[in-house]
Amino acid sequence: MVIRPEIAEDIPSIRAVTVAAFKGAPYSSGTEAAIVDALRDAGALTLSLVAEDHGRIIGHVAFSPITINGEAGRWFGLGPVSVEPGEQRRGIGQALIRDGLERLRAAGAEGCVLLGDPAYYRRFGFVSDPKLRYGDVPPEYFQRLSFNGAEPEGVAAYHAGFDAGRPD
Repeated sequence: MVIRPEIAEDIPSIRAVTVAAFKGAPYSSGTEAAIVDALRDAGALTLSLVAEDHGRIIGHVAFSPITINGEAGRWFGLGPVSVEPGEQRRGIGQALIRDGLERLRAAGAEGCVLLGDPAYYRRFGFVSDPKLRYGDVPPEYFQRLSFNGAEPEGVAAYHAGFDAGRPD
């Protein structure tokens, strides 16, 4: 398996993997593929990595800029992360996330946030911090990973692309 940045030819496969990965998931909004497309179209897909196995895309992770208290900085949001259903539970998602976090860190990012299962994301160093909030989400599910020790406070917001595919 190789992890690499997406190229234009990967876009249909990324969409297919993302749709398949979230199909029927109880926590899914069903809009994850539309979110990735909207971020890409807006030029807000800061980092988009694929996992490729023998020429086939089997996983994808997206990172995009966030704001804290309405101000842009060097913090990014992780997600969605998708792995083809038949390839799940083999460490592909973990490898994509670790690679992406390392690339962000190397590029000078201050940190990364996500909305997800604390038990899963703790292994990457993510922590819940009630001083950093995201909407009305229970604080334990909104987590941050600081690359430089910073502990931002306030309200975080994802790029508008995260509203893609949702009913008005």
